Amino acid sequence: MKYLWASLLLLLSTSVLAQIDQPKEITTSKQFGAYTLHYNVFNSTDIPAKVAQAYKLVRGKDRALVNISLTKTDHGATSLGLPAKVSGKTRNLMQQSQTLKFIEVNEGTAVYYLAPFVFNNEEVLHFDIQVQYGDERPFAVTFSRTLYTDR
Repeated sequence: MKYLWASLLLLLSTSVLAQIDQPKEITTSKQFGAYTLHYNVFNSTDIPAKVAQAYKLVRGKDRALVNISLTKTDHGATSLGLPAKVSGKTRNLMQQSQTLKFIEVNEGTAVYYLAPFVFNNEEVLHFDIQVQYGDERPFAVTFSRTLYTDR
């Protein structure tokens, strides 16, 4: 499953994906002191079929995933994804919401979270994400994406 982690890191580092509108001014991380909350949204078809099957993720042209990871920089060294409690929801322009159900992907030295959701073509979705790490105050991030179905 290390391949999934490498694939997701590649997706996190990409500022613009072919099927999801992510303007360059929108960053894919937010700093909270020594912690960095990384987030990204991508079409489910970007995950290889075997990997999707292993994690019981449904692939489809109208399905996407939000990827969340939390890292900490300590004395110049940055951790890989930390275990945390992650929750969130999406809202569309009509304020209809979907609760995101995150699954934990534990790669041994790194932990990250994926939540699948369904969307309509050219839909603008607002994401409200909360991450709780240990006794730290919850970290929250809100961002928007325009999503396009795979053709």
